[in-house]
Amino acid sequence: QVQLVESGGGLVQPGGSLRLSCEVSGRIVSTDLMAWYRQAPGKEREAVATTTSRGGTNYADSVKGRFTISRDNAKNTVYLQMNSLKPEDTAVYYCHIRGVRILEGGPFGNFEVWGQGTLVTVSS
Repeated sequence: QVQLVESGGGLVQPGGSLRLSCEVSGRIVSTDLMAWYRQAPGKEREAVATTTSRGGTNYADSVKGRFTISRDNAKNTVYLQMNSLKPEDTAVYYCHIRGVRILEGGPFGNFEVWGQGTLVTVSS
């Protein structure tokens, strides 16, 4: 069974920084796509940043230059460093990971998992 643990949310003042982390476990072979999404009150969930196993990254225009996504493949962990935070960054942030794992009985199989969400509040 795949498990995913998010951490790092909280309350921060405008202009401050936070670092989110997300670790996946459960007989993981590879993590092909690791991403962060967010959902603000009354809005749809949106992609914030993604990173592939080849190291490629992509960011929403609203966070470019302020957020950095990174990954530690040895730890099956993805991070989101958020700097220069704005009130409009307030949202629940979700980790999303797709990859390959060893199934019961031995064969490989794909997996896709979402985190439980961590609240980021930017307010003075």
